[in-house]
Amino acid sequence: MGHGPRPSVGNESPHMNAAIPEHRRDQGSRGRYNRRMQPYVPFLMWRFDVALQFASGLHHDQARKGGSVPYIAHLMGVCALVLEAGGDEDQAIAALLHDSVEDQGGLATLETISHLFGQRVAAAVESCSDSTVSDPTKKPPWRDRKEKYLTHVRSANADALIVGAADKLHNARAVLTDYRQIGEELWSRFSVPKAEQLWYYSALVEAFKQTTAPNVLVSELERVVKELRAECE
Repeated sequence: MGHGPRPSVGNESPHMNAAIPEHRRDQGSRGRYNRRMQPYVPFLMWRFDVALQFASGLHHDQARKGGSVPYIAHLMGVCALVLEAGGDEDQAIAALLHDSVEDQGGLATLETISHLFGQRVAAAVESCSDSTVSDPTKKPPWRDRKEKYLTHVRSANADALIVGAADKLHNARAVLTDYRQIGEELWSRFSVPKAEQLWYYSALVEAFKQTTAPNVLVSELERVVKELRAECE
């Protein structure tokens, strides 16, 4: 027996429908909005699990600048931003490994990444690295590396852009959060003064705005950098 309202017949008042509970009266109109959602199809497979373990091993004795937060927290944060911006498995893996060449072994590490995870991941990691020397203490001067990266961003491919933008956004958020906690003391953590740091973040915003990097990342980076400058200057 049907549960919907009966049509009015004879001298039956159409207002009798009001006696039928609302949740039953509008079943028909709502039905088209209650379609079954498509099931989630996982796309992070064993390669991602291996990459997470590999990244954790490479950076196990490394902490974020000026604190005791394990460095892997940054890598996982960047990875999360990439996935939330629509990244695929290779881009998520590159996010986990984006600092491995720069900080943990240079070109030898890059070769291992290529062997384990493929050339696409290796290319994205290399593109996000501002140095490939095996000894991090022998990197080129800070300003030279940053200007080179800014030039590179404008012609980088989609993999490098999504990982790079997520990396810079996560860093900018961390700087803003820490500045609100400890103020000007923050800048002593870095190898260059506050003015140089603020210049770089502003230049990054302008560089990424000229690319096809995901707008959800670039617009948020711009917002965070504006807040940082407003509070610091």
